[in-house]
Amino acid sequence: MKLTLGFSPCPNDTFIFDALVNKKIDTGGLEVKPLLEDVETLNKWALEGKMDITKLSFPAFFQSMNTYTLLNAGSALGKGVGPLLVARKGYQEKNGNADSINDQSIALPGINTTAHLLFSYAWPKAQNKNFMIFSAIEDAVVYGKTELGVIIHENRFTYQQKGLEKVMDLGEYWEEKKKVPIPLGGIAIKRSIDPQLARQVDQLIRKSLEYSFANYPLITDYVKKHSQAMEENVMRQHIDLYVNDYSLDLGKDGKDAIKTLYEVFAMVRDKTETAPENLFVS
Repeated sequence: MKLTLGFSPCPNDTFIFDALVNKKIDTGGLEVKPLLEDVETLNKWALEGKMDITKLSFPAFFQSMNTYTLLNAGSALGKGVGPLLVARKGYQEKNGNADSINDQSIALPGINTTAHLLFSYAWPKAQNKNFMIFSAIEDAVVYGKTELGVIIHENRFTYQQKGLEKVMDLGEYWEEKKKVPIPLGGIAIKRSIDPQLARQVDQLIRKSLEYSFANYPLITDYVKKHSQAMEENVMRQHIDLYVNDYSLDLGKDGKDAIKTLYEVFAMVRDKTETAPENLFVS
């Protein structure tokens, strides 16, 4: 059996899937065909039902629940891991009124990303949004193509070196308001796949991550190859921030956080809904 598997080239994803993709663990005869793309491309593919198994942002998952169900292993949730709203140095001194954010141009990493949802939750009146690949946002702010930017991934560790300042920690805002971890992205599998096979995939992703954890802080060649010339210390910061116990198993706290995010997702779209019961692989 061969299944397509989509995930990003970011160190947290390659760290999780390295052992599975490169058969460092016994896969029980299961083969995966990996396709690595940026998260918003993966989100679009999920809405099209392109991949058998895929990493995706939770807003994309909420829009494709008829096609996919969420696995327990491989997700990115946590505390202190949220996206940051940044601007060029001096922005806050010049724009003391926080409401001015509603009128500024803002670069965001994709319409279906959790970063966009968290920004919309904090700033529901902001309309001047420019969506672009996440890796272009820092420079868009640095060179004045946009006043503000919402950064994710490794840019959390580099924005100050580029002369940018933090305006707001969107994850911190979420945690203060909702008192649950921040759900960033998950691993989903097609509902059309046999439930027993889906559970096998879930277990293999967990085993793959356990293998990587057992060899950490080693950064493998596979992780380095896809890390876009990132320094090793930044790769480790990335892994330390985004890969944790929730990545091994969502557990009750992780699932409750995702259900809470679903309610906010509905609210942003002027609906009042609770999360359906069949979100997760059983």
